[in-house]
Amino acid sequence: MLQAYRARIFHFLDDPSVLGKSAWQYFEDGVLLIEDGRIREVGAAKELMPQLNIPVQHFPDRLIVPGFVDTHIHYPQMEMIAAYGDQLLSWLQNHTFPTEAKFADEEYAAGVASSFMDELLRNGTTTALVFGTVHPVSVDVLFREAQRRGARMIAGKVLMDRHAPAELLDTPQQGYVDSRKLIEKWHGVDRLQYAVTPRFAPTSTDAQLQRAGDLLQEYPGVYLHTHLAENADEVEWVKQLFPAAQNYLDVYDQAGLLGRRSVFAHGVHLCDQECMRLKQTDSVIAHCPTSNLFLGSGLFNLEKVQQHQVRVGLGTDVGAGTSFSLFRTMGEAYKIQQLRNCKLDPFYALYLATLGGAKALDLDRHIGNFSRGKEADFIVLGAQATPLLDFRLRHLLDRLKLAEQQEVALRDLFFVLQTLADDRVVEATYLMGKCAYRRGGV
Repeated sequence: MLQAYRARIFHFLDDPSVLGKSAWQYFEDGVLLIEDGRIREVGAAKELMPQLNIPVQHFPDRLIVPGFVDTHIHYPQMEMIAAYGDQLLSWLQNHTFPTEAKFADEEYAAGVASSFMDELLRNGTTTALVFGTVHPVSVDVLFREAQRRGARMIAGKVLMDRHAPAELLDTPQQGYVDSRKLIEKWHGVDRLQYAVTPRFAPTSTDAQLQRAGDLLQEYPGVYLHTHLAENADEVEWVKQLFPAAQNYLDVYDQAGLLGRRSVFAHGVHLCDQECMRLKQTDSVIAHCPTSNLFLGSGLFNLEKVQQHQVRVGLGTDVGAGTSFSLFRTMGEAYKIQQLRNCKLDPFYALYLATLGGAKALDLDRHIGNFSRGKEADFIVLGAQATPLLDFRLRHLLDRLKLAEQQEVALRDLFFVLQTLADDRVVEATYLMGKCAYRRGGV
């Protein structure tokens, strides 16, 4: 089945911080051709329209971009987003653990999972790396909801055998057995993949981390998803709990948890040695700006991580993160770099939310841009969705039609969206060429 969509179209071919203008393509009047859920071609309407003898869905004055990629989020924490008054360690005790205890109830977990998937799609997020809870059923219901919609999701059951309430603890062996069953049930089914998920070093013993490493050895295609160096007190706690480790990252390294599909959320307090080791093992940092600001965790040193050539993605980190919107996330990432006397280029920010996120999750063979054969996940943006955006962009959009002003106008457009936009600009979200969300009803 062939489908055609006409609009302004933008996507990245590679990293704009490396390749500059040659890293992206923009069509002021473009056509996106999709065949059986995959990209067949993207190009200028004047070249492709004469070849078509099928109906074309036209989105006048709209912008089509690839679906957003969220590299770190907790779906069980959706209920406790905007929980007041704590930093990381007390926030876990006072808000997170009581909320996650509810996920022993399958019906309750299924209701949250459904709302969570709805919220992702409403914000244009088509792929995410997701924390469950310690309960295997929390992962089952999330995968069922993602499968029903056709979304690409990576998720895992939390491993936690100490420093948490008794009802949220497993054991090294039980966590291993539960994870193995979930891997064999879900990993590689449709668009679903599994992540071995120790919460963070303080809530796992050496024995549990070693069993997590065993799972990575036994199932080499799965992911590792955990937290790293988010909070200064947390870093000090890890030093006390693991005195034989050279640093925080080394705790995971000793258990064999680093690698191309290992994603470490935050990395706010990394030393040079840790950055070097992340690069050597091709591991990934998920930068979560709204969460880092909300919990007062610190200012992520993106420049340092870039200098060490560590792969980076963006994460909303709901519920410490304060929005499902990758636009809001990009905007807060910009502010963090401003506080560090650095500038976050709007092209690079959007790259991190699309193709860069796909690369961070080792999925750029499948998603992230409109290259031929990739899965057709995309979003339709109405840039003038609010009165303020309409006022701000009234003259800017006209400049996109002028070739000599196009690059500057695009940079301005993306920066305005990253600063002022949210879910209201997302008019439709498509998964494998099928509309999964439309503002006002599918």
